[in-house]
Formats: sequence, C-alpha cells, structure tokens
Amino acid sequence: MIEVFKILGFLIGLIVHEFMHAWTANYLGDSTARYAGRISLSPIPHIDPLGTIILPLLLLVTGSPIIFGWAKPVPINPNNFQNPRLGEALTSIAGPMANFILAGILAAVLKFPGIQGTAWEVFLVSVIGINLILMIFNLIPIPPLDGSKLLAIVFPKLENPKVELYGFFVLLAFLLLGGFSLVVAPIFVFLANNVLDISPLVLQTVF
Repeated sequence: MIEVFKILGFLIGLIVHEFMHAWTANYLGDSTARYAGRISLSPIPHIDPLGTIILPLLLLVTGSPIIFGWAKPVPINPNNFQNPRLGEALTSIAGPMANFILAGILAAVLKFPGIQGTAWEVFLVSVIGINLILMIFNLIPIPPLDGSKLLAIVFPKLENPKVELYGFFVLLAFLLLGGFSLVVAPIFVFLANNVLDISPLVLQTVF
C-alpha cells in the first residue's frame, strides 16, 4: 500500500509542479504552454512515458529508497516575457514553490482530528514527503533543474544548450557521489522537523 501511495504522491507532485510552470508563464505573458494544453491538472498532458511511468515503477519494484523521474518539459518562449531572464526564472521557481505550498497545506490537513492512525495519514505523509523532495531537488542549481534558472540571473552564460548538456552529467555525478544523502536529505529533515512538524512519520514513510 505504501508503494502505491508513493507513486500517487509522485504523480500529484509532478502535475502540480508542471501546472504551475505553465500557469506562471502564461500569467507573465507567454502563452506557449497554454496553447500546448499544459495549464491542466490532468496528468495526461504532462506524462513522459519513460520519466513519469517506466523509471519510477522500475525504481519502486527494485526497492530503491528514492522515487525519481520527470514530466514532459513545459514549453516556454522567454522572448514573450517583458524581462526574459527574470520571467524564465520566475516561471522555473513556480514549480518547486507549488510543491512546497502543497506540502504545507497537506501538513495542516494532517493535524485534523481523526486522521492520525489511519490510511489517510500514511497517504498524506507520502504526498507531503514526495513534494518536499521534488521542491528541494529541483532547486539544486545544476542545469537543467529549475534552480539553475535562478543562478542564470547572476551568471547568464548558464543559459546555453551545451551547459545544460554538461549539466546533466554533473547532476548524474552529484547523485552517484551521494548528493542526495549529503544535500537533499538534511534539508528535507530540517523542513519536516522545523517547518511542517511531521518528522516521525514522514521520515519512516518516505525513506
């Protein structure tokens, strides 16, 4: 059952994440994602067969402690923004921030009477935990993650297809060298303990 909750939490997190990318881009003046049908809470427009379905399921059935994957990138045209670099950065950060806001809302719901000790508690904790991980991971300033767009405000040369290609290998090295346990996990624990106040169950459920 917990595995099913993790997959559902992962899908919910990805949908919210990509929806907010698309909505923010449209709000800031770029309608590319809207015309592509990406301002939607339906999973269908956002699904990447490999990154959204095959890889997460493979990690799950092999007992991986980490559920990893991706959705189809939201298409944007920065030239449609009044300030292209700032618009792209705001559009990028909207996804992780949506994951954090959703985690915060569900953490409040978790404290409602009658939820503790039920399957709803485990489900909510799973969704909260996955959304926290999505938020933290995507804010890592390594291309092509969302955090790199914030860094590009200061270092514009990061906005280069070659840099993004190399960034993929840097990201892979980061994960293989224990970046998740050294960077993502401590931030996760801090937020769970000190911001959302759900530490005991969330750690057991997600990790």
